[in-house]
Amino acid sequence: MTVQSPKSPETAGETDRTRSVVDWRLAAATGAFLVRSGPVVPRAEAETAVTELRELTVEAEVHVRELTGLGDGLPLLPGEVVDRPAWVRSAAAGLDALTSKALAREKGPFAPVLAAGAGVQTGVVLSFLASRVLGQYDPFGGPDKEGQLLLVAPNVVAAQRAMNVPAKDFRMWVCLHECTHRLQFTAVTWLRDYFADEVERLVGGLADADGLGDLLGRLPDTIKDVKNRRNLAELFQSPQQRAVFDRLLALSTLLEGHADYVMDAVGPAVVPSVATIRGRFTERRKGGGLLDRVLRSLLGIDAKIRQYAEGAAFTRHVVAHAGMDGFNAVWTSPNTLPTRAEIADPDAWLRRMGR
Repeated sequence: MTVQSPKSPETAGETDRTRSVVDWRLAAATGAFLVRSGPVVPRAEAETAVTELRELTVEAEVHVRELTGLGDGLPLLPGEVVDRPAWVRSAAAGLDALTSKALAREKGPFAPVLAAGAGVQTGVVLSFLASRVLGQYDPFGGPDKEGQLLLVAPNVVAAQRAMNVPAKDFRMWVCLHECTHRLQFTAVTWLRDYFADEVERLVGGLADADGLGDLLGRLPDTIKDVKNRRNLAELFQSPQQRAVFDRLLALSTLLEGHADYVMDAVGPAVVPSVATIRGRFTERRKGGGLLDRVLRSLLGIDAKIRQYAEGAAFTRHVVAHAGMDGFNAVWTSPNTLPTRAEIADPDAWLRRMGR
């Protein structure tokens, strides 16, 4: 399925690409070259899908605002509908913008070679993800790097066909999820900078050469403890980095779970087949062949799927006991965000908030 791509921002600095640990321009080119083509769709059906997705983002955000109480007075904007290569290029550009400070550390004669190798590896990962991502709100994407909502039309069509659910219902359902993410970052004015600062702390620590030496020194004890870790990423962290990782994991779980809650809570008046879609989509998340499951595990996608369930359970519990206004206290400041432990024990967060 071919979709006209929006004008993509450059994915690496024009004048100093080799200073980054990752050559993002090469990552984008590699991922766009390797990504599989989408489903074959008749032209009329493809045009309908693209038009509906673009228009439904505006309608979906109205419903999200009514349910959550977020975003009053903000402009209602359509999303960008893209194909898989365009998503790869946009994702690389967003990652470049997000990590540019932390990853601009490589120096020396071998820096360009190392950056190219990292770029190719990153491109391979992006090509794998590009056939699975339905949509995304990137708070650091877009031509002005101020945020961009993307919907990957070939993947939305392929998923809807595979699940055999009503096309317009499914498109609205996906738009509800992504518009919730957009509102999280646009209505909560401090969230974008907070997220960027935390990512810089984590990535900067991992990119530090001293961090590698520390890791090697801790490796025997770390390997013994691997069975108690949630994922392999935690093996590569000092205690300080792990604290940042825990905050980012809790935030990501909250954001994904909140969006999953909203896309269902808007209800059958907006998405008549929402119960059927949720049931089939949940089963689809579990699927895939052996290679697909191995890759998902290595890339942390299975952990990401658990985040949806855990974050949605936290949101449902808090809304049930404190109402949506009570839940919205999470957006007051970084100090009111739930911790990783509180995500698993929402009553602890309610007690801390005095609710």
